[in-house]
Amino acid sequence: MKELLRTTDPTRIAFATALLDGEGIAAFEWDVHMSVLEGGLGILPRRLMVADRDYFIAQALLRDHDIPERDG
Repeated sequence: MKELLRTTDPTRIAFATALLDGEGIAAFEWDVHMSVLEGGLGILPRRLMVADRDYFIAQALLRDHDIPERDG
């Protein structure tokens, strides 16, 4: 598994996941339940992971849709 995206914006995760799903690329969201530790403030980033074999095409797909890999 490789990290494709790291963000605190849940809409960016949802959009990226929908794009990847449309191309048949399985994506897994990590750190979803970290909000329990942070008190729901949204300060801890979530990570979107893909299989190693899908990383290159997934990265190109996000780049084509102007989705940055990190918040900033």
